[in-house]
Amino acid sequence: MPGAVAAGRLAGLFALCLAVLLAGCSRPQVFHRESYVFGTQVSVAVYGEDEAQADAAIGAVLREFDRLHRAYHAWEPSELTALNAAIARGEAATVSDELAAMLKDAQRISAAGDGLFDPALGRLIALWGFHTDTFVPRLPDPARVQALIAARPHMADLTIDGNRVSSRNPVVQLDLGGYAKGYALDRAAAILRAQGVANALINISGNLMALGAKGGQPWRIGIQDPRPGQPPLATLPLYDGEAIGTSGDYQRYFDVDGRRYSHLLDPRTGEPARGTHSLTVLVTPAALAGGMAGEAAGTLSDAASKPAFIAGDGWRAMTRRFNVEHALRVAGDGRVEVTKALRARLQFAAGIDAAVVD
Repeated sequence: MPGAVAAGRLAGLFALCLAVLLAGCSRPQVFHRESYVFGTQVSVAVYGEDEAQADAAIGAVLREFDRLHRAYHAWEPSELTALNAAIARGEAATVSDELAAMLKDAQRISAAGDGLFDPALGRLIALWGFHTDTFVPRLPDPARVQALIAARPHMADLTIDGNRVSSRNPVVQLDLGGYAKGYALDRAAAILRAQGVANALINISGNLMALGAKGGQPWRIGIQDPRPGQPPLATLPLYDGEAIGTSGDYQRYFDVDGRRYSHLLDPRTGEPARGTHSLTVLVTPAALAGGMAGEAAGTLSDAASKPAFIAGDGWRAMTRRFNVEHALRVAGDGRVEVTKALRARLQFAAGIDAAVVD
């Protein structure tokens, strides 16, 4: 028996040593999961050694994405649609702390962009057929479009007093589609950090945020060519705390008689904005420190790309409003324009001739 006990102890010691050895030999890698939320593809990549930790953190992020999707859906029953119904009745509504804060923030961003980004235009978005997951290629009645524009719904119409929200204009219908993806990036970053994850890349249909790095190197991403079947226009290193957002006419659109109609509506005309195929902004920690105080990188990267896209040839003046020095535009005629700051960080694909704009 003593010999058997000794042998058992040796076997246990060997197993323990082997486990320690294997743990010491584990190498950091990318743990990656995808899902479908917000009507689009989302993914979370975590760089590290602990697969269980990465899986738990990614799962928490995806559950948060699902919560946000259900809470603030623009046309399926949600807290947001309940608020819209109250506004249409001319009544005030009590909303969550989160929604009240989001609406205040969206008001501020809208004002900074001269109202070109305006989440109060939900009725117009619905009239163009974008309050559905499948688009019918049909143009709205021009008279109804003009009637909505004449009613002038704006975020400024909202009164937000604590958790009580009302509107002096019953035509206001809120749609946070141009804001929620960026907000979700910031929520994801907060959750990952709380779970002990230092290195990750979050991607919501081309709106991305980086945490830390990947093996000592920055995360490297591609900037999409707005026309199908083309390789990325350029690649970009994305550093800790940076977020990138793109507005494009290729994301939600339909075609009628060879003409493209995208979901990016110009509140001045009531029609899809013309003149730009895509507008990309990169928000850095320096941009936040020197510009929109109180903003978060993900939220600003999503919301700031909208007014710049709609501004057309005035895009650079609009990005300055948000202290964004890193931006790229693909104009309607195919011209590529890029700010000097972003050009210094991009590696363009062969054959891309980009004009540098101060």
